[in-house]
Amino acid sequence: MKVVIPGGSGQVGQLLARAFHAEGAEVVVLTRSPRDAPWRTVGWDAKSLGPWARELDGADLVVNLAGRSVNCRYTPENRELIRDSRVDSTRVVGEAIGAASRPPPLWLQASTATIYAHSLDRTNDELTGTLGGSESGAPDTWRFSVDVAMAWERALDEADVPGTRKVKLRSAMVMSPDPGGIFDTLLTLVRRGLGGTAGSGRQYVSWIHEYDFVDSVRWIIAHEELSGAVNLASPNPLPNAEFMRLLRSAWGARLGLPAAEWMLAVGAVFMQTETELVLKSRRVVPERLLRSGFRFRFPEWASAVADLCLRVRQSSTSAV
Repeated sequence: MKVVIPGGSGQVGQLLARAFHAEGAEVVVLTRSPRDAPWRTVGWDAKSLGPWARELDGADLVVNLAGRSVNCRYTPENRELIRDSRVDSTRVVGEAIGAASRPPPLWLQASTATIYAHSLDRTNDELTGTLGGSESGAPDTWRFSVDVAMAWERALDEADVPGTRKVKLRSAMVMSPDPGGIFDTLLTLVRRGLGGTAGSGRQYVSWIHEYDFVDSVRWIIAHEELSGAVNLASPNPLPNAEFMRLLRSAWGARLGLPAAEWMLAVGAVFMQTETELVLKSRRVVPERLLRSGFRFRFPEWASAVADLCLRVRQSSTSAV
């Protein structure tokens, strides 16, 4: 099996590359900065066809994860980079697949659970969920994120690849113990005594354990009836206050200072990020995965965070 992962040098791409490589697959990561890895890395610019396109010809699976990180200030320059990096890379992957003599039978395209509306009182699934962008009083940054997600998915829809099944991975935050990931960031706050409730604490957090993320990708590969939008998220999102309480408990931290919205706004400026990442309520559930029979290893945050904290401690001990 040959797996090509455009934009696979980030946290999620490395999770998938490690998993497929361990299974004996031929893994090729397309990246702007090729480097030594257990698998092949091939250079590309993520916007124009080049020699890299040959890697897709005869591949069994393409998982496009390319896109500039959204963990930044949404300045006009960054907004353009965020949008263009997603749309351009999706467009050119489609062009490469369309030109292949043996196109890959499956294209998994990264998307985001942020595409759904801010919601406190109801869940958003693929079948009945409400797409965001028109919520009353929604900040401009929230509307921007939804617009980007829609443009991202539209680029996939417009790709002319009749022999290839296309799946939009509307993923929640992928939790793994790897340094630099979102869980590492949250745990760092807890370690420093800052991992308390954010804002009102009522906003929902959608998440998925790394094992379930990888398993769900394997499941989609095996189930050809799954195409279009698929939510990759735990079936049990929970309010921020409870989410952080369970994280503190799993780590053994007794206290965590709460952060009011104004404090988060000030902190976001200094940390060069946006408060949307913690204040928007993402109450997303994986209806299509569940209906198809997928079973989560970690459906509840309490067991997931206990596993993640244990592995962080084991990693720290083994590194000594």
